[in-house]
Amino acid sequence: MSFRDILADTRPLKVPAYKRLWTANIATVIGAQLTVVAVPAQIYAITGSSAYVGLSGLFGLVPLVIFGLYGGSIADAFDKRKVLITTTFGMILTTALFLLLSALDNENVWLLLGVFSLQQAFFAVNQPTRTAVFRSILPTGLLPAGASLNMMLMQAGAIIGPLLAGAMIPLIGYIWLYLLDVLFLLPTLIAVVKLPSLLPTGEVMKAGLRSVVDGLRYLFTQPVLMVAMLLDLIAMVFGMPRALYPEIAAVDFGGAAEGGTMLALLYSSMAAGAVLGGLLSGGVSRVVRQGAAVYVCIIAWGVAVMGAGLGVLLSPGAVTTWAWFVILMLVAGGAMDMFSASLRTAILQQSAQEHVQGRIQGIYIVIVVGGPRLADVLHGGLAGTLGTGWTTFLGGAAVVVLTLLCVVAVPAFRRYERPPGGIAEEPSE
Repeated sequence: MSFRDILADTRPLKVPAYKRLWTANIATVIGAQLTVVAVPAQIYAITGSSAYVGLSGLFGLVPLVIFGLYGGSIADAFDKRKVLITTTFGMILTTALFLLLSALDNENVWLLLGVFSLQQAFFAVNQPTRTAVFRSILPTGLLPAGASLNMMLMQAGAIIGPLLAGAMIPLIGYIWLYLLDVLFLLPTLIAVVKLPSLLPTGEVMKAGLRSVVDGLRYLFTQPVLMVAMLLDLIAMVFGMPRALYPEIAAVDFGGAAEGGTMLALLYSSMAAGAVLGGLLSGGVSRVVRQGAAVYVCIIAWGVAVMGAGLGVLLSPGAVTTWAWFVILMLVAGGAMDMFSASLRTAILQQSAQEHVQGRIQGIYIVIVVGGPRLADVLHGGLAGTLGTGWTTFLGGAAVVVLTLLCVVAVPAFRRYERPPGGIAEEPSE
């Protein structure tokens, strides 16, 4: 294997439809992160209350859960191209409403929260539809590479966007930030308009509760799909210590109570690891035993989190070598998470039948969004008793133990292999 083979597999970018979506999304993910930072910052500027800022999490989570499930049934019942056009336009409209409220010097926080909730509803329908589209426009053998490129882009946006927003809010204000987000969404709108018609195939059900239940019933009959989602829950709920970062930075690393460089590094470490993993993800498309590889990646993630916990336990309350060891472990964990997520996404796309792709991706979105929030509650609650170091270490250990239990309990996932014939496929320009 040459060094070129280790680097990210860019063959999906030879598929015109995927290339247009991915390229347009460069600007869009950065713009979205500008709004992600601007909304809570504006709420705090209006209220001076962190409690109101915390409400934005609730107002965002509820529509993501509801419309993540319902949006999957919409994606399976209608032309996916039209669904993407409608929801992308909806995200543009809601961002424009943020701009309008700011231009009118709005001081009503409930209007901001309401618009934010509406925006998340559009996003919750858009995201599973977008992911389901990849199966229609990419050869099967390139689905892992496509997922890797997409995740790398999202994580890069999660680093660049907040840094830009934090620097730009004092300089240009909220109006211009929202305007930039509107403008950055336009390339994606153009890209989805250029997609071919993606009509539903197979058994088509009318969008609604019955369709959602049918999708859940289908999931419960597919052990491979179930384990792919369960492993994400295990990794995120027990192995995501982000709620502890402020205390770790302030107490264990002896930083400022209000934040500082180490806090910023803690928050960006896993995203940086995911970007690094994406750059070195060339081998993902060549993995044949995908189920076993997912197990290895998640166990490695758990070990990395245990290492971070050990570093916190040994930290003397100042920025020493142990603090940098913690950052290094979190970066390594982020890379493992990227590999795992790319393979799990590919397994979901490959294994679920075409007529339920939207609903399966919708359920997955709920898990992806809900897992870290459950982790915040779990880690935050235990840290008061166990301390940040032991909470992080034991969380990583729980990931390892529970993953090994899955290895024993569900051998079908361990034996799961990439569908034959995909690796040789070479898309045409």
